[in-house]
Amino acid sequence: MDYKERYAQWLADPKIDAATKDALREMAADEKELKECFYQDLEFGTGGLRGIIGAGSNRLNRYTVGRATQGLANYILQQGTQAKGVAIAYDSRHMSPEFAQIAGLVLAGNGICAYVYPSLRPTPMLSFAVRELGCTAGIVITASHNPPEYNGYKVYWADGAQVVAPRDQDIIAQVNAVENFGAIREMELEEAKAQGLFRYIDEKVDDAFIDNVLQQRQSPKLIEEMGNELKIVYTPLHGSGNIPVRRALKEAGFRQVFVVPEQELPDPQFTTVGYPNPEDPKVFVLAQKLAEKTGADIIVGTDPDCDRVGAVVRNDKGEYVVLTGNMVGALLTEYILSQKKANGTLPANGVVIKTIVTTEIIRAICQAYGVELKEVLTGFKFIGEQMKHFEETKSHTYIFGFEESYGCLAGTYARDKDAVVASMLICEMAAYYKKQGMTAYDGLMQLYEKYGYYREGVKALTLKGLDGVEKIRSIMAAFRMQTPTAFGGADVVWAKDYQSGIFQNMKTGEQVKSPLPKSDVVYYQLADGSWICVRPSGTEPKLKFYIGVKGESMADAQQKIDAIEQDIDAKVAQV
Repeated sequence: MDYKERYAQWLADPKIDAATKDALREMAADEKELKECFYQDLEFGTGGLRGIIGAGSNRLNRYTVGRATQGLANYILQQGTQAKGVAIAYDSRHMSPEFAQIAGLVLAGNGICAYVYPSLRPTPMLSFAVRELGCTAGIVITASHNPPEYNGYKVYWADGAQVVAPRDQDIIAQVNAVENFGAIREMELEEAKAQGLFRYIDEKVDDAFIDNVLQQRQSPKLIEEMGNELKIVYTPLHGSGNIPVRRALKEAGFRQVFVVPEQELPDPQFTTVGYPNPEDPKVFVLAQKLAEKTGADIIVGTDPDCDRVGAVVRNDKGEYVVLTGNMVGALLTEYILSQKKANGTLPANGVVIKTIVTTEIIRAICQAYGVELKEVLTGFKFIGEQMKHFEETKSHTYIFGFEESYGCLAGTYARDKDAVVASMLICEMAAYYKKQGMTAYDGLMQLYEKYGYYREGVKALTLKGLDGVEKIRSIMAAFRMQTPTAFGGADVVWAKDYQSGIFQNMKTGEQVKSPLPKSDVVYYQLADGSWICVRPSGTEPKLKFYIGVKGESMADAQQKIDAIEQDIDAKVAQV
């Protein structure tokens, strides 16, 4: 079916409301927009849905959300676990409350109880609620850190983690089997409430979540001592972190917390930043002004669904600098492991988990503390999958997990990255260094001196729309068809194709099979220890090039990154 046929089908469908059809008729004059909105059904991928809000089969709207939920409901009914119900949370984005309600009412229409948070909550609180309430699944309405025009729909299973293979494919098959909107069973709100199929989640679940976050403190005594000394600026970036992060910091014992007033309240337009991503230093402009005014030691900022956190610290010149996700993760890994070793709670079978695109300094840190390191594919759901495996087999004790994209988790109460606990631990770590007369930046420099000058970079190509999709595919195909011989003057030793599952040594011809699931990723290991990983983003219209190096100094490491980036530009330009 081409885009014009899909468009005609929507106009003729009696289930589509009049206002949506009016919007579709207005769209008819713009051929490019029409094609963008209808060239495909919005793909329900392994993480659920994510797209631009609007009318059309390739947009996020009440119909595509309803279809996804009907498919999920069909799968749950097939599994026979409908009596457990489904937990639902949402963030501050446009249409988030409406989409959450629609999802709940479709579940109710299928005889499945929906447990819905009464107001916006962070994604990790949904992960927690699924297990706390004993639900069979969970849904969170969010597009994380995407621009304001986006929203999304993520599915979790009973273990509190996002669904993984093979369950994800089985759910996708059920969603794709919902061929028309007439197959969507939706109940009216009042009837659903009357039948006990639409219930609001009690605040006791919030209390239990915060209690679990507080249990992750490494040294409550340290916070008690430094709680009035450390000055913190916090920004929720108009998202869902405002209440839970402030509550966690307060109950942990931090007394000097200043919140950026312009970014405190929910705002689906993210007016002060536009692109609400803590990876972008521009989101901290207002926070830095407040930090200068208050003399803050550290700034923390969380994204709209509060699963990612960024940190800003003073450098050796007294200037505020934004740390990368790799830097924050390295600091937290060192802090948590060092404190557990000092207080005698470091487990003999302890494990830290990182993704394949995350800094290699973690390997050196784990070796120093005698802790095993495990690697997984990009995406925190794979860390959550390992946590479930450890729980079932008792083979390892999970300590900490993180990915370079500003997400981490300490503790096992949730199975997704949690910026609430991360914010608290970042502040505790800053208090630890302050007690020693150091800043967190000093602590980072200390890490480099101890383990080596590891540096990372991410080069992202934004390629929107149908043309962008095709361009990303062609670039990935080109890298697969012709393995580069070198990057930045260093030979490629291993070419790892996670889609074919074949890793090849380019010097000896040796081939080994990938230990990880198939994924659209190519990874190059260089003779000098550097590495490059190429993959399409799973959440944004971007192709990402991740780079990792180890240098003799900070300057040397940066020169290596610069040289690799130049080669990447040249290779992409040839496609």
